[in-house]
Amino acid sequence: MSQPSSPTSPVRADVWLWAARFFKTRSLAKQAIDGGKIDLNDGSCKPAKAVQVGDVFRIHRGEERLEVEVLALSEKRGPASAAQALYRESEASIAAREAAKAQRKLLGAMAPPGRPDKQARRELRRLKDSM
Repeated sequence: MSQPSSPTSPVRADVWLWAARFFKTRSLAKQAIDGGKIDLNDGSCKPAKAVQVGDVFRIHRGEERLEVEVLALSEKRGPASAAQALYRESEASIAAREAAKAQRKLLGAMAPPGRPDKQARRELRRLKDSM
């Protein structure tokens, strides 16, 4: 198990996101950053941006929105327990994720079972086109 590096040596943003297990590969982390899905300290981020202890990431993965504070730095990907020690998710972020999860669950319960018929497909297409 690797030890987190000292707080004086900054780590690249894409490497830290990979080491903290937000993304499966460093390449996926880089793509997310380039795609504008990652904000660092309320500003845009680049893959080589130096991350330091105390920085705040806003991460958008699919429907999931996370706001995490960097507690420690690491350039090595370790076990999940070690990765969770690298950051702390804000209370507002946890509450928002739980609310979104409950809403998705409620919408899933209201969805018709099985495959939509012809009429339902046309209705879905109309809804999607209006967005």
